[in-house]
Amino acid sequence: MTTIEKPLPKSVTGETVLSVKHHTDSLFSFKITRPAAFRFRTGEFVMIGLMVDGKPLLRAYSIASPAWDETIELYSIKVPDGPLTSRLQNIKPGDMVLLGKKPTGTLVLDALVPGKRLYMMSTGTGLAPFASVIRDPETYEKFEEVILIHSCRQVEELSYGQELVSSLYEDEFLGEMVTDKLRYYNSVTREDFVRKGRIPELFRSGKITADLGTPALNPETDRVMICGSMEMLKSCAELCEEAGLNEGANSKPGEYVVEKAFVG
Repeated sequence: MTTIEKPLPKSVTGETVLSVKHHTDSLFSFKITRPAAFRFRTGEFVMIGLMVDGKPLLRAYSIASPAWDETIELYSIKVPDGPLTSRLQNIKPGDMVLLGKKPTGTLVLDALVPGKRLYMMSTGTGLAPFASVIRDPETYEKFEEVILIHSCRQVEELSYGQELVSSLYEDEFLGEMVTDKLRYYNSVTREDFVRKGRIPELFRSGKITADLGTPALNPETDRVMICGSMEMLKSCAELCEEAGLNEGANSKPGEYVVEKAFVG
């Protein structure tokens, strides 16, 4: 069992692991207790970690659970030689992990100016903040159409997103709202699949908009959130800029936002 030495640094709390689910050999999600005083905005990230050799080892993780949830859910890749993830992937219910006290981030609704359609573009575990966004009623109050796009290398890596969206359509509280507005579009890049290709390529070729029946990206109506690898962030931001969308931030909302925090 992973235990935490006392006293802890003032910037973190020690939280209990409630459940762990391994989705593939390289991906897992887990839930931890949420302190009563812990507040965050849907889509933000927080520092998560373990005590290693008497010192806190922390990395930024997007919070996958919505702001109304009583627990905190995280979605992580397993890096065999990763300083943190090589240890974190072995946690079990009852173990303790470190939770930072100050969540932050740009993938929040407040950083976008009002629009008609919200695109969430993600690769790999970049899906995590959008797992939070699509479970927030405010998202559906602000947008007429909510489109979650998720691209992975292999088909099995899509499972977390597929299961989440399916469960939302059946949710007794969000189901009706989600069914009317949420659309889910996935693709893979290294295996045969009904949709194959990277997100910018699928947009530029017109495939995504043709499949969804939506018009080309338009700064008047479309808003975009982007989360994934460094290369993906750059290419999707370029896609938005080409369409005339301006990057937003907490201090100055815009038509698209990018998350630059990573897990290692």
